[in-house]
Amino acid sequence: MLELDFTILQWILLAACAMLVGMSKVGVPGVSMLVVPALAIIFGGKASTGILLPMLMMADIFGVSYYHRHAEWKYLWKLLPWAFAGVGIALWVGEVVDDNWFKNIIAILVFLCIGLMLWKDRQKGNQLFPDTWWFAALMGVLGGFATMIGNVAGPIFAIYLLSMHLPKNSFIGTGAWFFLIINFSKFPLHILVWKTINWDTLTLNLLMLPAIALGAFLGVKLVKQISDNLYRTAVIIVTALSAFLLLI
Repeated sequence: MLELDFTILQWILLAACAMLVGMSKVGVPGVSMLVVPALAIIFGGKASTGILLPMLMMADIFGVSYYHRHAEWKYLWKLLPWAFAGVGIALWVGEVVDDNWFKNIIAILVFLCIGLMLWKDRQKGNQLFPDTWWFAALMGVLGGFATMIGNVAGPIFAIYLLSMHLPKNSFIGTGAWFFLIINFSKFPLHILVWKTINWDTLTLNLLMLPAIALGAFLGVKLVKQISDNLYRTAVIIVTALSAFLLLI
């Protein structure tokens, strides 16, 4: 499936993606959205999900180890069964569409998530959604589908947690546990059903571990140096352009 004879430029791009994944798990918002279309362009839509998932799993361990005490498990129990249902739907979709359609679906989900991020910013603290089973079900299914198809469930899950009025540490801790559970659950599906993970891809992921750790370290520093507005604007623009390239 994968040969590790990349060019120097490809190795640099892979290392940069791994660093962004590490940053995303320590509170830097939105950067993982840039990684998704970038890897899809390099490896193809479906194959890229198997490249990215182990990176996310390694980064999830960093996030959980730092914020594990702050998780609000009552919200996780509401969301997880529906998220697994969404994963199951995405698993079937991934089996019946070709790679071009797979990349198109990823691009559409990225645009949807960008829209959700922009909409969330415009609300300025106004929460319009109730703490009801149907809202948890809707967000869970959408999030599960998005995370299996393209590892882009972050903004969807953020909308749900913000609607629950969680404080900062609880928000990060609950999200860290959610993605660790979901991502580790997806791992055998990628191996046995989609066959997007093998020894070659795992070797590549292990080679990226130092870059993930460096990204986690730099992420803590970066958040303190760059204004939120400038940073989010740059991420949204670059991510939208990358997603657009998937549709060409």
